[in-house]
Amino acid sequence: MKLSFYTPFVVFGIFILFFALEKLFPLRKTTAALLARLFINGGISALTFLIAMTVVHPAAQKALDWSSNQPFGLMHLFHWRGGAQFVGGFLLLDLSFYYWHWLNHKIPWLWRFHNVHHIDPDLDVSTGFRFHFGEVLFSTVFRVVQVSLIGVSLPTFVIYELVFQANTLFQHSNLCLPIRLERALNQLLVTPRMHGIHHSQLQRETDSNYGVVFPWWDRIHRTLGLNVAQAEIHIGVPGYASPEDNKFWRVLIMPFVKQRDYWRKPEVTIPRTETPATSKRSHLAE
Repeated sequence: MKLSFYTPFVVFGIFILFFALEKLFPLRKTTAALLARLFINGGISALTFLIAMTVVHPAAQKALDWSSNQPFGLMHLFHWRGGAQFVGGFLLLDLSFYYWHWLNHKIPWLWRFHNVHHIDPDLDVSTGFRFHFGEVLFSTVFRVVQVSLIGVSLPTFVIYELVFQANTLFQHSNLCLPIRLERALNQLLVTPRMHGIHHSQLQRETDSNYGVVFPWWDRIHRTLGLNVAQAEIHIGVPGYASPEDNKFWRVLIMPFVKQRDYWRKPEVTIPRTETPATSKRSHLAE
């Protein structure tokens, strides 16, 4: 049984929807020319998609086929069936992606590649596809281990994959939702304001909000940080804030050359250095 043929088309439709909405209702002011960013992000995304279709998904498919015929994985260990198997598998897939995201920030070699995603000078729905092909190749190993250890069923995997892609685009979008609505949504999903903080040029804010679909893992692991207003956020990585750093070929070779001090102060000092002590980290700021 093959992975869903329709998922890429549904995801592309979601991309177009958020792309239109974020232009009508922008959350943050942009700092770079849109067409230049789309060219760079589109080129990086094309390589990402190619690797995903030719390497990652076939590897995940083989792992799914193998695990479905073996008494291996947590789903088999717990003997979960039906709805329990779906819910358990879905939650474990998302929890494992939280750990994978965290590792991409904490292991220097993985961060070299993940940094390509973070140095985008603006954050919008196109950033949701902007991942270096090297990071996607590394994720192949993670995907095989993830699927095999969980022992997830193919239907659960396909549904999670669709939700995962859709919410990745949603959380990266520059869509301004009414604050009360977003606070309500953020009880269940990672939202644009929450993930926008993760793309801040302040390292302590980047080292928060690793969740992909559900925000609960950040609460459980004490990595949640919601008390930063979007108007105070400078998107990007200080050590790679120059426009020259976001040229297409520079971005592609960046992980393979000597790395700079990522968190050195940029030429224009970020005016905000501390979050007010009176604000609650678990309260989503406007």
